[in-house]
Amino acid sequence: MVVYAGAVAARTLVSLEHRGGLRTTYEPIAPAVSAGRPVRRGEVIGHLQEGHCPSPCLHWGVRRGTEYLDPLRLVASGRIRLLPLNPATPSRGG
Repeated sequence: MVVYAGAVAARTLVSLEHRGGLRTTYEPIAPAVSAGRPVRRGEVIGHLQEGHCPSPCLHWGVRRGTEYLDPLRLVASGRIRLLPLNPATPSRGG
């Protein structure tokens, strides 16, 4: 569910409440949603705004209650794959 969509300190952001008590925040984006509205996985919540950083960037944060967490832990699968140093190296088995 969208908790907040609007301006904070001259930047616009969207903050979402997820199951399990997680809250994610994305900025600087022009919101395409409004507070109080449920959203589904894959739905567009806003459009990236340029001008904040030298190149387009997205700041993404996550917290549970008052504790800030590493947002990369939400997307990491935990599975590590080693790739060859030389991409032209053929894989085993054809």
